[in-house]
Amino acid sequence: MGAQWKQKGREESALKRGQLFGKLAKEIIVAAKAGGPDPHLNAHLFVAIEAAKKHSVPRDTIERAVKKGAGLTGEQVNYELITYEGFAPHKVPVIVECLTENRNRTAPEIRVLFKAGQLGAVGSVAWMFNHVGIVEAHHADGAQDLETVAIEAGAQNVEPLEADAVPAGRIGARFLCDRTDLDAVSKFLAKAGWTVTTSEMSYVAKNALDVPEAHKQEVIAFLSAIDEHDDVHRVYTAMK
Repeated sequence: MGAQWKQKGREESALKRGQLFGKLAKEIIVAAKAGGPDPHLNAHLFVAIEAAKKHSVPRDTIERAVKKGAGLTGEQVNYELITYEGFAPHKVPVIVECLTENRNRTAPEIRVLFKAGQLGAVGSVAWMFNHVGIVEAHHADGAQDLETVAIEAGAQNVEPLEADAVPAGRIGARFLCDRTDLDAVSKFLAKAGWTVTTSEMSYVAKNALDVPEAHKQEVIAFLSAIDEHDDVHRVYTAMK
């Protein structure tokens, strides 16, 4: 179950790498504004910083983003989360989250990108997804019973992580929980020795759509164009 669509090769070119740095810094800013500048007390910020480090974002960029979000630089931070719903080509349901300082700029640009598909009204495809909290983490003890850990952490469901998302010699899991329990589940896992790599609210398709190979590249091209927009924060799709 891949909740968030992730573009392969996103960091290949220098241009895309710079764009990725900007998006990761924006996530740090938003997390620091919401929960404060201490990553040990702010699970969302901790994960955002770790993601930035994983993609080699410079330390000074990370520190500047934390300070900006926490209001320590005197700069105004007014990012607004806007959600768009619609369909990719071949009627594949899509939800797009944007973080923007200018709704009037972002909205028409997203509408243009959706011309290859179909932009819908609020609620047009959201009912096809569950809006949940997702925590991804890995642990050194491969004998961990995931069901037991999930119950103790307060998660509603758990599934093993894909092998390529887990460091060698460790066990990885994706925990699903109520959105209101996201912070508590993240903190419990961290205290229990798990390394949390993702902690976020997410849209998970209730029924994954199997897109024929003949149509898949067209859908991927549409999703890639959406994902490359500077203000796009997350892209969710029902495509398997």
